[in-house]
Amino acid sequence: MQLQDTHATDTDEALMHAWQSGDAAAFDRLYERHRGGVFRYFLRQCGDRGRAEELHHDVWLKIIGARDGWRPAARFTTWLYTVARNRLIDYWRAAAPARLVALDDDAHAADAGWDPASASVSMQTGARIIAALGTLPEAQRDAFLLHVEGGLALAEIAALTGAPAETVKSRLRYAYARLRDVLGDLR
Repeated sequence: MQLQDTHATDTDEALMHAWQSGDAAAFDRLYERHRGGVFRYFLRQCGDRGRAEELHHDVWLKIIGARDGWRPAARFTTWLYTVARNRLIDYWRAAAPARLVALDDDAHAADAGWDPASASVSMQTGARIIAALGTLPEAQRDAFLLHVEGGLALAEIAALTGAPAETVKSRLRYAYARLRDVLGDLR
């Protein structure tokens, strides 16, 4: 009996291939793995929970619709965030400028371990982080969120945004420096 390399079959790309072959559970794993990051990307970009949910839903419908045409020309995550970013650009074109608000998309107040004092501190910290993100120029915020929420590398962000890698590197450097300055006491 030969042992299967579970790491190789657990990659996003392997799951995508499995889903293309009819394995619905593979899609469920992809969705569970990336739903939080994609949702937070939208939430922190548009600042409205309802709008973020709508954009999140739209992106996953696009992913479902494009399943058969997907080819591994880049990492699955790069493709996913390209779809997400394109949907966000469509939203920005149609909407007025947005403001960021602090919302905790992963809060589970009903959890047995929920502590109101800790939740209050976390909400205050979250609000400060969201406010700090709001001080960043749009291009820096986009690069930062693609890096942090999407886990995309510098070259992937450059390819996705169409900006030179050095420009993305500068945007990330300035974004991190600005956030360190604004949030210095959170270290």
